[in-house]
Amino acid sequence: MASGREIKTKIKSTQNMRKVTRALEMVSASKIRKAQDLMKASRPYARHMRKVIAHVAQANTEFSHPFLVERPNVARVGYIVVSTDRGLCGGLNSNLFRNLLNQVREWQGQGVQVDVVAVGQKATQFFRRIKGVNLVGSVTHLGEKPKVEQLVGVIKVMVDAYQANGLDRVFLAYNDFVNTMTQKATVDALLPLPLVAAELEAHESAGESAYAGVKLEQKHEWDYLYEPDAETVLEHVLGRYVESVVYQGVLENLASEHAARMVAMKSASDNANKVIDTLTLVYNKARQAAITQEISEIVGGAAAV
Repeated sequence: MASGREIKTKIKSTQNMRKVTRALEMVSASKIRKAQDLMKASRPYARHMRKVIAHVAQANTEFSHPFLVERPNVARVGYIVVSTDRGLCGGLNSNLFRNLLNQVREWQGQGVQVDVVAVGQKATQFFRRIKGVNLVGSVTHLGEKPKVEQLVGVIKVMVDAYQANGLDRVFLAYNDFVNTMTQKATVDALLPLPLVAAELEAHESAGESAYAGVKLEQKHEWDYLYEPDAETVLEHVLGRYVESVVYQGVLENLASEHAARMVAMKSASDNANKVIDTLTLVYNKARQAAITQEISEIVGGAAAV
């Protein structure tokens, strides 16, 4: 059995660890409300933007924008991966990376090359170590109030590559905020738009929070009236669409980060309390055994005299 001094040292170190986990839990609890407000304020715009773009993708448009054309032969795909900058948030990042790696291996099994743009320090560090995946861009430390301007650079890398026929598919990977206890690792199609339209109904029928209320019409023969012309309008609208969806993914991931960290640190604090109680019981037993032994030695010495 460990000595009383060693047990007291373990108790002290566990108490210090509990102070850290409690502090992180309270910080995340204070930040999660603001993160949820930002996310909920942006959701209606992103949802309606998805709906409008999906309808445009189903229209009989005379102008053939590159985003509206689904290429039959897929040679290279791109992923925009949204992660956290810091750890201590449970399995939030690892669940997303595991889900994403399964898809990457499937593409590679078909002979398809994979490019990745990382948003967040954890995704940047992770994909630098993965062989066979090309990390073509990254952005980190977006803060508690991310701005679209911070994401324009990495978005442009993927959009330009797609328009130049360097990519045939573009996907967005992030953690969808369902509630404080549940965050779902999600991979959505961004480009081409016919693929997005096909996925939206599947998401909506599954009742996923980020797609609630999105109901699409079937393929129609009519088209919208564009002013000044279809090329100018679609070029602007489709660019805003990509930015809005990626920005919404970042806000969803931010709220998921604080929720996951708050839950993880609450669990860590509870575990620390259990360890402290167990060590305290062991210390008291060791102390009582030492006292009993001393009394026995005194009694034995007195009897010998």
